[in-house]
Amino acid sequence: MNESRERDPHGNALDSRRPIAARGSAFARRSAAWLANSGFTPNTISVLSIAFAAAGAAALLWLPSPWGPVLCAIGIQARLLCNLFDGMVAMEGGKATATGALYNEVPDRIADSVLLIALGYAAGFGWLGWLAALLAALTAYVRTLGGALAQAQDFRGPMAKQHRMALMTIACLIAPIELALAHSGYALLVAAAAIAAGSALTCWTRLRAIARRMAPQA
Repeated sequence: MNESRERDPHGNALDSRRPIAARGSAFARRSAAWLANSGFTPNTISVLSIAFAAAGAAALLWLPSPWGPVLCAIGIQARLLCNLFDGMVAMEGGKATATGALYNEVPDRIADSVLLIALGYAAGFGWLGWLAALLAALTAYVRTLGGALAQAQDFRGPMAKQHRMALMTIACLIAPIELALAHSGYALLVAAAAIAAGSALTCWTRLRAIARRMAPQA
């Protein structure tokens, strides 16, 4: 996450950073410090997440098993590391920029869409990938809508970004084993369907939470 700080009607800062346990690890702190000292900007790291997502999607679509799915899983994790380090370089590294909020959101939506659309086509149901990508983008819209309404951004699931990417990573690692042992390809299909359904449910849970916070207190 890059720079992104909303404020409530009283001018108090609201925390809009996604809670990530790995942010406090020694590995994450050392890596973020190295990136900051190496001249990488948060915005550059955010854009790199698209490149890793695109490489993973291309591998899934065009390379044979097991290399395609495995390389896609690696691309997904590299994309998530970019999402971790851009915020740490911005905030802890003191390199936040005025356009950070844009670089925080837009590359994420592109990376999500590229991967999920590829997942749908790799599973044999392109429309399902497009649906999953649309609903994933909608979860982010609902989250930022809460921020626009002076609420803390709500990162709850059950199918937030980290859940979508974890499920897709697992499916990519299972797919070659399934193909070798059972000569079937259900792992990717199940993951695409679960991501679409879970994202729809996530939109509903976030909207319900926003509405409850807006309702007059008894």
